[in-house]
Amino acid sequence: MQSRTFSSPSLLAFAVAMALPFAAQAQEATDLDEVVVSGTRTEVAVEDSLVPAQVIGREAIQRSQARSLGELLQGRAGISIANQGGAGKITTLNLRGAESDHVLVLVDGVRMGSATAGLPALQDLPIDQIDRVEIVRGPRSSLWGSEAIGGVIQVFTRRNTGKVRPNVRIGVGSDSTREASAGIGGGIGRGWFGADVAYTRTDGFNACRGTGGDAANPFGAGCFTDEPDRDGYRNTSATLRGGYSFTDTLALEANALRAEGKSEFDGSFTNRSETVQQVLGTKLRYTPSDKINLLLSLGRNDDKSDDFHDDVQSGYFQTRRYVASAQGDFSVAANQLLTAGIDWQDDRVESTTLFAVTRRDNLAGFVEYQGRFGAHQLQASVRNDDNEQFGNHTTGSLGYGFGFGNGLKLTASVATGFKAPSFNDLYYPGFGNPYLKPEESESVNLGIAQYAETWNWTFNVYQNKVDQLISYDSQIFLPNNIDEARIRGAEFTVDFTLAGFDIATQLSHTDPRNRSAGPNHDNLLARRPRNTARIDVDRAFGDVRTGLTFNAAGERYDNLANTDRLGGYSTLDLRLEYAIAPAWTLQAKVGNVFDRDYETVAWYNQAGRTYGLSLRYQPQD
Repeated sequence: MQSRTFSSPSLLAFAVAMALPFAAQAQEATDLDEVVVSGTRTEVAVEDSLVPAQVIGREAIQRSQARSLGELLQGRAGISIANQGGAGKITTLNLRGAESDHVLVLVDGVRMGSATAGLPALQDLPIDQIDRVEIVRGPRSSLWGSEAIGGVIQVFTRRNTGKVRPNVRIGVGSDSTREASAGIGGGIGRGWFGADVAYTRTDGFNACRGTGGDAANPFGAGCFTDEPDRDGYRNTSATLRGGYSFTDTLALEANALRAEGKSEFDGSFTNRSETVQQVLGTKLRYTPSDKINLLLSLGRNDDKSDDFHDDVQSGYFQTRRYVASAQGDFSVAANQLLTAGIDWQDDRVESTTLFAVTRRDNLAGFVEYQGRFGAHQLQASVRNDDNEQFGNHTTGSLGYGFGFGNGLKLTASVATGFKAPSFNDLYYPGFGNPYLKPEESESVNLGIAQYAETWNWTFNVYQNKVDQLISYDSQIFLPNNIDEARIRGAEFTVDFTLAGFDIATQLSHTDPRNRSAGPNHDNLLARRPRNTARIDVDRAFGDVRTGLTFNAAGERYDNLANTDRLGGYSTLDLRLEYAIAPAWTLQAKVGNVFDRDYETVAWYNQAGRTYGLSLRYQPQD
């Protein structure tokens, strides 16, 4: 059953009314010391970025009490989430209205995702292992290559500095959820280390409401089966990391993440998956002077899925991705930085499905310039990717910023992007087309922002045109480059502290249109709401901290024909923390307080009202 519609005008009016009066009266400074590396491949303060960027730090992650990466990102500027039935179920992310496989996801700088499906398994990334998340909105293919048409999301696992200290968390919640995590880390002399483990398990709820098999809902719709049972999820994860500075100019670090999941769901061919997500990486940094920084990186990502139906194996997929890069940053003059580098990637496939090709590599070179001339900023980059399957592809970007003073800045940028076809697109037996070309995009962004001592706000408008989209071609009965899309949108964010209340508001409007010839011309792209809003409010009262998160999304359509409409919705979460002692914190949360019924994918249920309680031990320096 779908919820009643949360209309677009109501959503925007409510959120703006909540945000703007407070912004004008803010009294205290917000934290503007965050840096983002995903937008330029070098450390840049968020307020100096020429492309829209956001950082969610560890403190904000813990304060949100989010129990999944999707929950943490839901409703943030430019982001919409679609989930197929709760914890551990397939979760896709649309950034600025682009396709879910048009977002590049990195874990500690290593590209993550399935080379066959072309998607990262966001649902299996354990949030207890995450230190911070960077979000860069808009094409970054000129620096990172394929996938970055909508933008880049980079997840960083925990880092340890200062004294060696442990951390422990235990939690329980609705649907028989039980959680535990523990770790230890810190610095010793010239080195540092860290190790964490985490476990979460839930009995879940019925992921899919089935079909009913009646005339209104004929069998074959929805999830193609009726299985009215609980669909649980289990995730066990561990991270290891460490680093050592041999001298003041030479440092080495390494990290490893492994997450093993077991997810139950509803399906006629597969209803259980056992998954593995593994990321390994190492970096060697040499800084012979304050004008030269050299970085060598090696990494590997494994994405594995064993699929079953009622305990009988129905399929096996494993993709392995090796990556390496060499990058040099050179300060050629005051406030002038030149970056050049080489990236190499090798994808390999093992599967019970017989692919005609099971391996391909990609070699790329890139150059970037960043300069500041008084009130003017300039950023330009170009990259060429030589892919074993589709040959050479060149992308570029150009950004400009002008500072008016008092923290007020105008930015403008243009960029091109591309997405290489996945192994499924190219080689899946009977359904692949080895002659596919990369999907391409052209994007423009205009922004204005102000970062002041008492508050900060940003406003961006953009357009992204995507050509050669891969879709099923009824003329050749195979996927082909026949579709195109035009996406326009706007985003507004404001963060401030007022009378002790920390308030963050994020509003997004996107108009993702199908521009392909045919009956679906000018329809909205599927599973993307045109309007979203998120408001986070937190306040400390001595040893007690309270908070709320309001999320809202307008209506969306579940199909290209725009005949399957999913109503808009809004949810409210309430949070409470109590510092029992300096190192001990008790947290409680009520999610979806008003028990709203809604769907982000047709037929797939979302959680109603939920409860969570956890105890955290985390000594401070």
